[in-house]
Amino acid sequence: MIPFSILDLSPIIEGGDAGRSLRNTLDLARHGEVLGYQRYWVAEHHNMPGIASAATSVVIGHVAGGTSTIRVGAGGIMLPNHAPLVIAEQFGTLEALYPGRIDLGLGRAPGTDPVTAHALRRTLDSDPNAFPRDVVELMAYFRAEPDQRVRAVPGAGLAVPIWILGSSLFGAELAALLGLPYAFASHFAPGAMMQAMELYRSRFKPSDQLSKPHVMLGVNVFAADSDDEARLLMTSVQQSFLNLRMGQPRPLQPPIKDFPDRLAPSDKAMLDQALSCSVVGNIDAVRAGLSEFIGRTGADELMVTAQIFDHDARMRSFEIAAQARDAS
Repeated sequence: MIPFSILDLSPIIEGGDAGRSLRNTLDLARHGEVLGYQRYWVAEHHNMPGIASAATSVVIGHVAGGTSTIRVGAGGIMLPNHAPLVIAEQFGTLEALYPGRIDLGLGRAPGTDPVTAHALRRTLDSDPNAFPRDVVELMAYFRAEPDQRVRAVPGAGLAVPIWILGSSLFGAELAALLGLPYAFASHFAPGAMMQAMELYRSRFKPSDQLSKPHVMLGVNVFAADSDDEARLLMTSVQQSFLNLRMGQPRPLQPPIKDFPDRLAPSDKAMLDQALSCSVVGNIDAVRAGLSEFIGRTGADELMVTAQIFDHDARMRSFEIAAQARDAS
């Protein structure tokens, strides 16, 4: 199969805390390294009681320092929250410490609610062209343009791969224009997946970083030794989606048996749509589901994610996914 990578939101479970979540993140990263996953990304979210990776650059340093070969990065940094120079310096520092292992994925959403977004960066620019300008400015800091009055130190002259993240056609078009790899958030927003991939590939312009298009798709994998157990594990993320849609985010909840059967038809339809890029079951079901997904989409890489309440069960799920990858 194609390469598999890991997206980890460092879930804070009900009854747990951020310290425990971040220790589990490093544990999972080491596990993923042994299992042959390509990269390990964490994501920037703020004011979310169930996610511990708000200080994304710090978490990346924690993971990179505790591993040795797996690529580590951001999936992603929400650039509207930051000055491009600050991100260039942070990821320049990470690249200086862990050369050849750092990725920088960039998104244009704030990763939070409007009030928190205002608290993060009080001069939020509503101009739709602000994100492309910020990306270009950030790239210039890494290239160290001639006569550049402001330099990123560390950062200038370092080869930190930049990815564009998205869940719409906007990111696909920008990634194509700049000749950057593109990661689509199909694990929670699959609606425009095929259209965005077609747009990206058809308009891609080669760059110094990338000679041909490269698409990574997010996919939820809930794997266990039985189909019933895998379906049970998935109910934690189903609860999270419903809580978030109601404006009541919470720590990750324990699984609930037959949870989908208790839902109103509208809620079940919403979950079925949002989580349609999910593979659930034992190793045979996972192997078949992932093979079908790759064949249907033509993805170049998969970003596997799994919000699972029990840490041991989450480790086992990624192990089964790797076994399915290797058996195909």
